[in-house]
Amino acid sequence: MRPRPSISTTAVLLLLVAAYLAGCSSDAAPIATATPSDRGAIVSATLVAEKSLADVLADFAEISLPVEPAHAVSVYKLVYRTVDARGQPTQASGAVLAPADLSEPLPLLSYQHGTVLVDADVPSAGGFEQIVGIGFAAGGYFAVLPDLLGLGESPGFHPYVHAASSATAVVDMIRAARSFAADNGIELSGQVFLAGYSEGGYATLAALRAIEAEYADEIEVTAAAPMAGPYDLSGVMAEAFAGDKTHPSPYYLPYLVLAYDEIYDLYDGPDAIFVPPYAELLPPLFDRRHTASTIDDLLPDVPSEILRPELVQRFETDPRDPLRLRLQENDVYDWTPRTPLRLYHCAGDKHVPPANTRLAYERFRERGAESVEIVDPFPFADHAFCAAPALLLAKAWFDSFLTE
Repeated sequence: MRPRPSISTTAVLLLLVAAYLAGCSSDAAPIATATPSDRGAIVSATLVAEKSLADVLADFAEISLPVEPAHAVSVYKLVYRTVDARGQPTQASGAVLAPADLSEPLPLLSYQHGTVLVDADVPSAGGFEQIVGIGFAAGGYFAVLPDLLGLGESPGFHPYVHAASSATAVVDMIRAARSFAADNGIELSGQVFLAGYSEGGYATLAALRAIEAEYADEIEVTAAAPMAGPYDLSGVMAEAFAGDKTHPSPYYLPYLVLAYDEIYDLYDGPDAIFVPPYAELLPPLFDRRHTASTIDDLLPDVPSEILRPELVQRFETDPRDPLRLRLQENDVYDWTPRTPLRLYHCAGDKHVPPANTRLAYERFRERGAESVEIVDPFPFADHAFCAAPALLLAKAWFDSFLTE
């Protein structure tokens, strides 16, 4: 680890660096029988940890976390009913964390994790980003951390940066968490906050759009803080992987292409996507057991080199290319947010270009959104190093909305 910068908040990055470059494990869980009307129903709820305030203080002191937790925390794993990327019944999982010694009504915070490949790295399994939930819960929030589809106790391939299924997983996790709170005598204040980093930033914006359009009578979001997300898949992100450009995390590209092929049936198998040896090499590696670093070590620095040349040419020259059209469908910036919204992104991010956030901000403002801001928490920070100051600033901003 490089010497930490001379600001106290960056100690939090020690908690977050690994999660955004993680990779996956464990057999797919059995699908829970459900119908759309059952969405959000709890399949199971399990207490997985009880942390006293002394435990939390010791954990944070060990990693030099520059916050002072005020409450003990109980950690639960929820499995709940939802729908998959094709709208079919399935199940998903997530973590719920509550202050164990606080009886007053709690605001709900839904935090969406960064890119994950390994099941053991999701929040409900004790993955690295669970500490974000512990931090919020120790600060008086009812923290809800969905694992998202195709991870944790959810079967199938993770629908990576797919807007609709990202949104339904978040919405149904909030529903399940509210039911769990009611069943266990946990009173909620009614305030709902959304936050997420990297892929989680994308999922946060997708969820907010869906909530405002489809679930506003059920969920009223107080404020939202998407961070460092790939909001412009068809433009900024496509350009980042185009031509002979290098990328520090080349595994993003096959993860996306394989996910979209799974969802939309775009190609006639791996041989129609990848050149040798990647057609045979790559698909087995996205098995929820192999880490991002393992996959990256096998890929060229220029990600486009793994794709068949005719696929690349068609994408670059044909505006009706199927992948390009599907990416356009999943861009999440062309709408008008009504919720107070702060978009966090550091200018030094080389993994997810900050142009994603600038474009989203500008488009929101052009469309008449009045409560949208853009914040650069630490201009020289790269993707992982931006997470700590962004999360701390978002937490302070959310605190300013709390009702007495």
